[in-house]
Amino acid sequence: MHNHTPDERAARVPTIHVVSDSIGETAQVVARAAAAQFGVTNPRLEVFSKIKSYQEVHDYLVNHVAYHQRTYGDDRILVFYTIVDDGIRRELAAFTERHPNILAVDVMTSAVDAIADMSGMEPVGEPGALRVVDHNYFRRISAIEFTIAHDDGRAPEDLTQADIVLLGVSRSSKTPLSIYLSQQGYKVANVPLDPSTEPPAQIFDVDRTRLFGLMITPEVLISIRQKRIKKAAGKNGGGQFAMLAKNYADPEYIYRDLEASRALMRRLGCIVIHTEGRAVEETAQEILRYYERSHPTAADVLG
Repeated sequence: MHNHTPDERAARVPTIHVVSDSIGETAQVVARAAAAQFGVTNPRLEVFSKIKSYQEVHDYLVNHVAYHQRTYGDDRILVFYTIVDDGIRRELAAFTERHPNILAVDVMTSAVDAIADMSGMEPVGEPGALRVVDHNYFRRISAIEFTIAHDDGRAPEDLTQADIVLLGVSRSSKTPLSIYLSQQGYKVANVPLDPSTEPPAQIFDVDRTRLFGLMITPEVLISIRQKRIKKAAGKNGGGQFAMLAKNYADPEYIYRDLEASRALMRRLGCIVIHTEGRAVEETAQEILRYYERSHPTAADVLG
């Protein structure tokens, strides 16, 4: 991977054909995660979803094999599929076995079979079961609505109602983490920290096991803020750039900003999580590990 530029890596990773009798969301997630291992975070995906019959899949594959042969002189294609219908899945597996130019990955079957073996239960066999509208669905919708309404320090009077409260300086990933956690069903509020302003008094009323301070190294934060300023300058003709540039990316200001944040986090007794060099998902999992130790029933309640 290190011998190739990002553009070269992106060109070498083939189009991934996602085939599903639901919307194909699971296979898309797996495809992106797999491609990321090769330094490609936005692979080319072609999604064929809501299929109703094996014939639809057969025709789709035959047409794309022919297209690849005509266009690239190579009839190989890569397919990730999630097919719940047992009949369609078996016919598709048999077809791809007869055609080695079609590299097909069955994303779901092994996982479903493993749970069936361990639990002694039979799978429901319903496409899109993950998206069924039940109480967990409405809980997640409620969590997302709460989180959006309490982003960036808004409605501080509700801080004690949050499952999780995130604290951090500007550009420490508060909002992306909040949204990600809310999609897992957690009501999240986030509070920006700035040495020139006092945090809301209500923050001291929040159970410290629900408080998480986001910390980042000065060097990384300086780089992030400098890029933010350049982006703002390009979009706003210099107006917002002048406002941000005054202190926003100044190293001395950033050191004071972070030190003031550390001092407040120590006073609050919150858990400190470093965010630099980490994906949002990775940081969120660390937060949830701490959270669920103090609130062991939370995961069960959230489903």
